Amino acid sequence: MIPNALPQGLVDNPRPDQWVAFTPDRRVTLKSGKVELGQGILTALRQIAAEELDVEPTQVGLVSGDTALSPDEGYTAGSLSVEVSGAAVRLVCAEIRGRLVDAAAERLGAEPGRLRIAAGEVAADGEATGLGYWSLALDLASPVPGTRAPKRVEEHRVVGRSLQRLDLPEKVFGSPFVHDMRLPGLVHAAVLHRPWPGARLASPDALIARVAGAGVAVVRDGDFVAFVSDGETAAAEALARAWEKLAWDGGTPLRPEHGEAGRLTERPTRDRRLGAPSIADPRAAFRLKARYSRPFIAHGAIGPSCAVALFERGRLDDGRLDVWTHSQGVVPLRDAIARVVGLAPDRVVIHHRQGAGCYGHNGADDAALDAALVAMRRAGVPVRVLWRREDEMSSSPFGAAGVVEIEAGCDPDGRPLDWSLDLWSPIHGSRPGMNGGVNLLSATALAEPWPGPEPCDVPDERGGGAVRNAFALYDLPPQDITHHLVWDHPARTSSMRGLGALANAFAIESFIDEIAVRCGRDPLAYRLSLLSDGRARHVLERAAALSGWALNAQGGTGSGRGIAFSRYKNRAAYAAVVAEVDVDDEVRVRRVWAAVDAGLVVNPDGAANQVEGGIIQAASWALKEQVLFDEGRVATATWDRYPILRFSEVPEVHVDFVGAAEHPSLGIGEVALGPTAAAIGNAIAHALGVRVRDLPLTRDRVIAAMS
Repeated sequence: MIPNALPQGLVDNPRPDQWVAFTPDRRVTLKSGKVELGQGILTALRQIAAEELDVEPTQVGLVSGDTALSPDEGYTAGSLSVEVSGAAVRLVCAEIRGRLVDAAAERLGAEPGRLRIAAGEVAADGEATGLGYWSLALDLASPVPGTRAPKRVEEHRVVGRSLQRLDLPEKVFGSPFVHDMRLPGLVHAAVLHRPWPGARLASPDALIARVAGAGVAVVRDGDFVAFVSDGETAAAEALARAWEKLAWDGGTPLRPEHGEAGRLTERPTRDRRLGAPSIADPRAAFRLKARYSRPFIAHGAIGPSCAVALFERGRLDDGRLDVWTHSQGVVPLRDAIARVVGLAPDRVVIHHRQGAGCYGHNGADDAALDAALVAMRRAGVPVRVLWRREDEMSSSPFGAAGVVEIEAGCDPDGRPLDWSLDLWSPIHGSRPGMNGGVNLLSATALAEPWPGPEPCDVPDERGGGAVRNAFALYDLPPQDITHHLVWDHPARTSSMRGLGALANAFAIESFIDEIAVRCGRDPLAYRLSLLSDGRARHVLERAAALSGWALNAQGGTGSGRGIAFSRYKNRAAYAAVVAEVDVDDEVRVRRVWAAVDAGLVVNPDGAANQVEGGIIQAASWALKEQVLFDEGRVATATWDRYPILRFSEVPEVHVDFVGAAEHPSLGIGEVALGPTAAAIGNAIAHALGVRVRDLPLTRDRVIAAMS
């Protein structure tokens, strides 16, 4: 199938040689702007390239996330890597294969239909020709028009197979992480971050020098302070003393009420209305109105953020700054760092290295600037910055809290006659470069600080921030959506896996269940009665079949099952989830079944890993995770104050892909989050006969709901 419009990555990088190179060792180098975050994307992209080029997967090497070598594909985010970048690689490689066939046919004087390619070599009528990618001078500079048809599904030999992940062997037996880098002459810098927004360091330089101690140098620029040493321990100990001895004033200390999602509705907002104005229908047999919330959530990566930077004078005219980072967007980060350190963008090179967990805009970019700021003052010396656990849990941006209120008037069978949804939330996007800002933590602490941009959420055309999945996919009357952007909240927020989809899917799917209960209808049957989208119905029916869903099963027994559905961003993959819970002293999720329609699945095992991981993370968010503030600071900066789901609590998970391979690939990275949280909430309501509407669904909240 030839798409009607070219993928954005191909529009921005139209030349084949921006994506592919053929090396003298008879191998292929695939160049990608997307980076490996543990999601297996590099394996999937290699499969697509091998498929369309007609080479073996083992012949394909990869360069990814290097601003000097890779195409600019923006951020690796939004479940777009296979859907968009994979589509670009497919078209690029189909074009190159076509150019090889054309060149070989001309050289041989043969009809193109007689030619076949295997392992990159051309055969004519089954006979080797000695021609191939490495012997013919192909034009790799002319733009890809996107008119060559990629292979049909029945021709696939690599795509659709569970090829072994490229990144795993080194993760198990090697040292692929940026944390592992040890360049000759490396020094360690421990950076002091402000405890709350706008805080000013009130201690004099003399005291800062004393807490640094012997053998530890201090780099200070305004309220940016770094302790630099040849040894990692000495730098870390100096930082610990600084937290104990140094004083702060000014700014906006964080108070407990800042962590209460319900208080978002009391803050100033900028409102906008989407959809059609809703008027309460006088024919309604009953009306239902309910409010749901999610808290601020921390990334909680297993390894704190880390970066290495090296500034060398004399390389190029003004010197060159190299930064190794686990950022999701190397080009936007390059441009932001270049602005802060005063170098031209082409004097800054960002190299991606893997990090230990990534679920959105975490501290990777900030750590990269930390390292760069110190490196610019230590020319010729590589500088490594490793954040403390406390920084990872308090200085990284949080996933934004949200409140969602839904009201509907329904006929006697429960079919909505009017529908309105109001949502309150801070911004969900403040990555480097977004809205024209630098958006890096330490840039705001410098003596000449970089101000933040005007608060603005992720644009709707990019999937939206708070409004992501605010429109329900059901056959409803015109939906009236009002977005109340909370623009002045002191907590630093940005993109967390799924953005607003978690709160919206949890609210909508809980509300749908509440209507079904009100009408005495089975939740599955009620949902199907509101759905005409065949793919949506299919995942619901399949999830129900997988779980052995019993219509109108009795509730209130302490055990229950819940079902929920969503199509991520209303344009990516479809997912339906059934959760089974036991509720005693705590809520325990026993089993989860998920049916997913992602169209063509490139690597089934990798895709299943993505969905399974999303289900487990969503269970953790639904039951446990919540950022709290107290005494001016983040109160949940350690694992004992910020519990997550333990291995012993991980439910049994079953995932089934039900999409047709003839359909284009759809993003799946975040598809399971909202439906899983909602299915768990619905299962608890089924188990107890009472509804808990605020995440996380803790023991205290369950008890409060029952009382």
